Amino acid sequence: MSKENIRNIAIIAHVDHGKTTLVDGLLQQSGTFSDHQVLEDRVMDSGDLEKERGITITSKNTAINYEEIKINIVDTPGHADFGGEVERSLNLVDGVLLLVDSSEGPLPQTRFVLKKALEKRLPVVLVINKIDKPDARIDEVVQETYDLFIDLDANDEQIEFPIIYTNAKDGIAMHNIGDDSLNLDPLFKLIVEYFEGPDTSDNGTTQFLITNLAYDPYVGQIAIGRLDSGVLDISKQYSLCTEDEIVNNLKFSALYTFKGLEKNKVDTLESGDIIAVAGIENINIGDTISDNENPEPLNRISIDQPTVSMFFNVNNSPFAGREGKFVTSRNLIERLEKEVLSNVSLHVSKTDKTDVFEVKGRGELQMAVLIETMRREGYEFMASRPEVITKEIDGSIHEPVENVYIDIPEEFVGTVTKNLSIRKGKMTSLVNNGFGRATLEFEIPSRGLIGFRNQFLTETRGSGIMNTLFDSYKEWFGDIPQRTSGVLVADRDGKVTTYASLAMVDRGVLFVTPGTMVYKGMIVGERNNEGDLVVNITKEKKLTNHRASGSDDTVPLRPAQLMSLDQCLEFISDDEYVEVTPESIRLRKSNLDVKT
Repeated sequence: MSKENIRNIAIIAHVDHGKTTLVDGLLQQSGTFSDHQVLEDRVMDSGDLEKERGITITSKNTAINYEEIKINIVDTPGHADFGGEVERSLNLVDGVLLLVDSSEGPLPQTRFVLKKALEKRLPVVLVINKIDKPDARIDEVVQETYDLFIDLDANDEQIEFPIIYTNAKDGIAMHNIGDDSLNLDPLFKLIVEYFEGPDTSDNGTTQFLITNLAYDPYVGQIAIGRLDSGVLDISKQYSLCTEDEIVNNLKFSALYTFKGLEKNKVDTLESGDIIAVAGIENINIGDTISDNENPEPLNRISIDQPTVSMFFNVNNSPFAGREGKFVTSRNLIERLEKEVLSNVSLHVSKTDKTDVFEVKGRGELQMAVLIETMRREGYEFMASRPEVITKEIDGSIHEPVENVYIDIPEEFVGTVTKNLSIRKGKMTSLVNNGFGRATLEFEIPSRGLIGFRNQFLTETRGSGIMNTLFDSYKEWFGDIPQRTSGVLVADRDGKVTTYASLAMVDRGVLFVTPGTMVYKGMIVGERNNEGDLVVNITKEKKLTNHRASGSDDTVPLRPAQLMSLDQCLEFISDDEYVEVTPESIRLRKSNLDVKT
């Protein structure tokens, strides 16, 4: 039986197509916030990293009311590295809004999330956003979206999707370009009329699948998901169906329903709604809460397996413990195990060394976000170079292969094609749209992309756009050349001097500025030749009582290249680490005992 008082929808889109801005407008115009409340921009991107990077990293949900109908809205990440969040989000909803930029059209991450939605046979509404852009090409974008649906094997019902046009920044939606709409009311009505309510009943067996976890210092662990069937009552006992066993006679300490961005405490919860419960410990994503007497668990959430692994080591550098708050192996493994509880696409395992842990995930971006989050929380550790996870199929080694989508000025096509070919990339498409830019598609092993992004940005002078999407596992492609240049390595502890830095001008590019403290074995720059070079970066000028005319003239020092965490992870080789602390990011050799 369909519940007509509830709609559960997800908004899926490529990075920076206006998804979170549209949610802001829906919240504002639904009356969820009172007139005197100031609505923060991109209110659904609540994390610092999300605001800084301008992307959605974790899936979140909010709820609004429109004409007595509750609309639960799930804001999903647009990047394939956070696909675990996407897959969980789609388990909560009965339809999706596909948001597409009126100029850029459907881009790679749109393809990834849409593919997941179509596989679940979810109905789709196409939202063409940013219709006020001067370079909008609405008709072409609509046709490109139809082509994408056909390419993804959409069924006849899915491909007959309705289209609505929006300017999310101004809070306007319209069925046809040129309509005199002044608000998002056409979109609200389309959501209510096109999407059906959840097919469920309050009289059935209670089944609540856990799709997300949160923590509250007052009530402890909070489980979030959709109540697929039955009701939950604060006064009754229920069972927890885990992967290995069924635990009976459990009671809740609190039940919550969502309104806006807040959780409202209630005594009962109805089926079909997206809810949260507290009071049950040792609960995991994928578990089911069901009837106490006759429990019926739902199918556990299926998540794509990791394709990249890294090793997290306890920091053992000479500067260890100076800047971090959590520095021991116990601190490190506890934090990683806590992350796994709420991030199902991450796997953590111990190694034969007590101070080294292997972390497996979806991609370099996901790993970089985890490392940066831990760094800001006060953790200090070392991270190795990302490596791809291989599989043995029919007696031969297979490795992950990705599709790469590139948008660059046409004068860089030759250079980019050459470098991707060296990394075993195979071009599958080349389109020159006649506006001075070309769109390229490649099929390339994931190994070939590690460390390529920095080189790509340098070669295209910052004007290139590159997106990747996991394709499949294919037979091992053979050796792939990685970084060809060596590094400059400090030969002693001390402080970087301007005098020594000047001597490095013709030897490479420095990563450190004068006054920086370094230690033996720390990487201080990139050499402009093959092989590593051990240097004395702390050398001081010997002072005398004599002066020579012109010898003390000011000599300009080339600025140091200060790299971000993402750039450091891409730069290092197999025998190097990124040392991460709350205050610093350093590069070092795995063996600090370098030979001078």
